[in-house]
Order: sequence, then structure tokens, then C-alpha cells
Amino acid sequence: MIVAVGVDVVDMDRFAASLVRVPRLRDRLFTADERHLPDQSLAARFAAKEAVAKALGAPGDLRWHDCAVTSGGPPALLLTGTVAARAAELGITCWHLSLSHDGGLAVAFVVAER
Repeated sequence: MIVAVGVDVVDMDRFAASLVRVPRLRDRLFTADERHLPDQSLAARFAAKEAVAKALGAPGDLRWHDCAVTSGGPPALLLTGTVAARAAELGITCWHLSLSHDGGLAVAFVVAER
């Protein structure tokens, strides 16, 4: 049963400029496994993290590092800590993730199921 959906869109140029303007942002938003990726991939992953937060009701206590997008195959979510705890509160046991980037935009769509 679908519990929630979340979607987010990121302007890739604006996001890349933010990473240059605020160098610590890369460390704040992304796990060590994510940080080395190209800016367009980071923009899509940021959109995924935002989409997950929206699906969880956007509680203010979620930590960025507690949601990661895995590489090496179809995109998947790795949830830990605060994000995993909120998902458990809502009874979410399965996530579906779709990422895309084109025309200067990165988009993420998530579906949360129980």
C-alpha cells in the first residue's frame, strides 16, 4: 500500500553555484560515498533527499547524511538514523526512487510503501 509520495526539482546550475559559493555545503549534504560525484549527480541526489523528506512529512529533525542514494545499479535509497526512524514511525517498509536530469534540471520522485 502506498503511504506517501515525494517529488523535488533542482536547477543544476544554481545548485553547482551554491556548492562553489559555500564549499562546506558538499560535506553537510552528502555522505563520503556521494561527495566525489559530478555536480549533476549531486543535484539529483539532493532532489532525492528532499523528495524523501516531503514523503515523510518534512519533519525538521531529519539529518542529510541519514538519507543516501546508492550507486552501481538502479538508484536506491539507503536510510539510517533520523530518516529511518521516521520511516519506521509511518510503517514504511519499501521505497521506490526515480532520478532524472535534463534541460538544466534534476528531478527525483519517490514512492513510500508499507
